[in-house]
Amino acid sequence: MFTLQIPFATPAFDEWLALRDEVLRKPLGLKFHLKDIAEEWDSIHLGCYSDQGLLLGGLVLQPLSDEVIKMRQVAVRPDAQRQGTGTHLAKAAEKLAFELGFRQMVLHAREEAVPFYKKLHYKITGKPFTEVGIRHRKMKKELRSSKK
Repeated sequence: MFTLQIPFATPAFDEWLALRDEVLRKPLGLKFHLKDIAEEWDSIHLGCYSDQGLLLGGLVLQPLSDEVIKMRQVAVRPDAQRQGTGTHLAKAAEKLAFELGFRQMVLHAREEAVPFYKKLHYKITGKPFTEVGIRHRKMKKELRSSKK
């Protein structure tokens, strides 16, 4: 398993959009709008791939300030869930964000994903809220060097 940045507006990006659509949007009856995708041109897109090159999952990192970055649109193929793909992706995202100078990762976790993020040491901040018709929690984590 390995992680790569996915360049915007490439065939790999189209594959990533298709996975996001299948895992995150279709189950909610949502569709992508070109305007929303175009706004991601300056975000960081990470993909997690099998050793054979199959896209297993991905996420988007959106800088909010010089020190804070938001993890969003985390999607893992159903047949790759509960096999370490999400953990691999999150850790790769944290490492990259830290290397780029960010010191805090924030995210909006679907309620059912909160235990996953807690295992990765994210803390809940604030009260539950509804986003895209689903209950979410704001979470954050202070980023530190992975070197001991």
